[in-house]
Amino acid sequence: MADDRAPADREQSRLDEAAERSGRAVQRVRHRSGEAGRIRARQWEVTLVISLQAGLAAAIAALLAKNLLGPGSHVFAPAAAVGTIATAIGQRARRTFALLSGVALGIIIGDTLRFILGSGPWQTGVVVALAIAAALLVAGKGGPLVGQAGGTAVLIATLAPMDRGLEVPRIFDALVGGVVGLVVVALLLPVNPIRVLDRAAAPIYAILCEQLHELAQAIRTRDEDRTLRVLERFRGTEDDLSRLHDALSGAEEVVTIAPARWHRREQYHRYARSADHLERLMLDSRAMARWSTTALQYNEPLPPELSDAISRLGQAVAEMRRERKYGDDPQRTHRLIEQCAELAGRASAKGVESFGESLVTGLRTAASDLLRACGYEPDDANRVVRRAAGAGEAEVHPPARRQMVRARPTRGARARRRAHQAAARRRNDGRAGLPARERPAR
Repeated sequence: MADDRAPADREQSRLDEAAERSGRAVQRVRHRSGEAGRIRARQWEVTLVISLQAGLAAAIAALLAKNLLGPGSHVFAPAAAVGTIATAIGQRARRTFALLSGVALGIIIGDTLRFILGSGPWQTGVVVALAIAAALLVAGKGGPLVGQAGGTAVLIATLAPMDRGLEVPRIFDALVGGVVGLVVVALLLPVNPIRVLDRAAAPIYAILCEQLHELAQAIRTRDEDRTLRVLERFRGTEDDLSRLHDALSGAEEVVTIAPARWHRREQYHRYARSADHLERLMLDSRAMARWSTTALQYNEPLPPELSDAISRLGQAVAEMRRERKYGDDPQRTHRLIEQCAELAGRASAKGVESFGESLVTGLRTAASDLLRACGYEPDDANRVVRRAAGAGEAEVHPPARRQMVRARPTRGARARRRAHQAAARRRNDGRAGLPARERPAR
């Protein structure tokens, strides 16, 4: 009776494959949990810094308002200071200006309409509606200017009849609070702009490294569903890119108004140029995921060099992140990018169809953008990628070498040459026998 059981070595190999897959899954979970822990630690750090800034600004604003603006409940001074600190980093100076403008607009509209219409419930509604409408026309969208205009209009319409002289103290309270908030941010507790940028860019680096590796594996196994998941993950990075833009705006604000951070200006400008090309690399990777999915849907041939090139690109992103963190020269990143472009050229030479060729073009574009993120000029980056891709193509299809074969003379040609040489010797011998005066001048 035949034994239908699988051979022992096959069962063992399947167990090994399952164990290997489980090990990779555990490593991914550990990596993600560690990354999440680092992100939470950075969030706690940001929370602590902003809390200290807000508390210090509120205390200083309340103290100055009490000593400089005279008796009274100067509540709005610390409130304005906290509002300036608590807003998104990169918008504090703009928010302070909008806050003061909103207060002034609310006072002008509220006082004017109260003088014309008087006081009462319906007058309050009209005052607030017109103040909000005017603020929206000025700002173009909601924000601190609109909120302060409406809030000030409410106070003027309801409290001004009972508490005379409310307008001027409110303006000074807003001015003191806003200025104190900016002073705390710029002079007393300025944040480190480069650390802010690192925190904002960390998720983008992580997504690029992880998803490029995933895309390479999906192409290697021709897994269309896997490439679709990579594409969806790349499409869900809008919030991360938005946070990076906010961090760039905040870092620019800090290196502009904080003297303690002026020495970071050059480093910030390098980081800003790099972040611009990093965003382009994210868009390039999204396009590569889309072309890979379409190529698999049309069952196009995708040489293994394509998956290797995408894997090299992900390694180059990780290496650039490491070299930037420790301030190293991006030599290893440069080598990995050259290998990526070379593999792309080799894949193109082996033969790809329309969407595969688009994938090759996307790889070369991404390699150039990554070189620019490392500080290369556009022409230099394109030249490096073009030379590496050409070298890869030449490995598959070497250029034809011209055979420099020397033609052998025929028998008649050899005889004529010997006769010519003999005649030349006879002429020379004849000239040698003549007297010196009869020899022809040379």
